[in-house]
Amino acid sequence: MTRANAIQIGVVAVAALAVDQASKSLVLAYFAASPQPVAVTSFFNLRLGFNTGVSFGLFRDVFGNSQHLIALMNLAIALGFAVWAWRTNNAAERVSVSMIVGGALGNIADRFRQGAVTDFLDFHWSGWHWPTFNGADVFITAGAANLMLSMLWPDGGSRPRTGRSE
Repeated sequence: MTRANAIQIGVVAVAALAVDQASKSLVLAYFAASPQPVAVTSFFNLRLGFNTGVSFGLFRDVFGNSQHLIALMNLAIALGFAVWAWRTNNAAERVSVSMIVGGALGNIADRFRQGAVTDFLDFHWSGWHWPTFNGADVFITAGAANLMLSMLWPDGGSRPRTGRSE
């Protein structure tokens, strides 16, 4: 592991964490004055919610009073991902995993600070609502998607040239 790689992991993870926490702070400040959802488009609202469950609110009845336990389990998983980012030699993989770490740290911070994860991005269509989520979830999902793509194209999508030489 080079120093540059370690810096890359730190910058990506801290940037994801900072964007997530800043967006949540803005949303919490806005909704403190007016708790009503805000229609942004015909399919997207800002709606304040607090998730005490795991992903998409699953197991909220099981873990409702154990937010620090969930946070500690998530922290252990995030540390495992950080080790993965540290050990890989693939830059796309390292950035992807670092995005996941930063997003996870954002949700972990919420659980320790307020006992639930702040959610506010609400997409809907024809009466169907996707579970409300947040910036950390966006970083986790984007990191996972990019990680899958980097595994499909480990060379970054470059293909060896064939045919005529230029």
